[in-house]
Amino acid sequence: MKNYDCIFLDRDGTLNPDPGYISTIDDYSFFNNTITSLKRMAEAGNRFCIITNQSGVARGLIQEEDLNEIHEFIRSQFEKNNIPLLGIYECHDHPDQASDRRKPGPGMFLEAEAEHNLNLMDCMMIGDSKADMSAGEMLGMDTILVLTGKGMETINFLPEYETPTYIVKDLAEGAQKICL
Repeated sequence: MKNYDCIFLDRDGTLNPDPGYISTIDDYSFFNNTITSLKRMAEAGNRFCIITNQSGVARGLIQEEDLNEIHEFIRSQFEKNNIPLLGIYECHDHPDQASDRRKPGPGMFLEAEAEHNLNLMDCMMIGDSKADMSAGEMLGMDTILVLTGKGMETINFLPEYETPTYIVKDLAEGAQKICL
């Protein structure tokens, strides 16, 4: 079993279904195995940050106060289940005007590293997109590609040099790999 300094989690498609832009708390729900999987990883000594691109804000499809409400719900569920969440980092940039905060850029990861005294090379990235895998690879992290969300599409578009550490069907299988 390997303990990571921090496990970075993508949000949409990794923790919850991704039907497109989730604009209200009424449209948000975790996958059935999300909380139990995260609890298992937490009990093994891991802590978490959520790193999420939310361009729906820049596109006018999501109001910031609604996004804040969704993230408060997520925080409350982590707290209720004793899952250590260091922070939720979100980037509202439109892809056409992206700063280095937008994944696969390193900005949100570097913010988390500075705020929580992390060593990114001792961290892991779990996500369902090429941007998630590219960010993790670029920063020297272990990576898990979940085949939920966009994962099945992503597997066909990863360059050979960006092979994830693990490819798993979902977060539950990812927890098994980490907690062996």
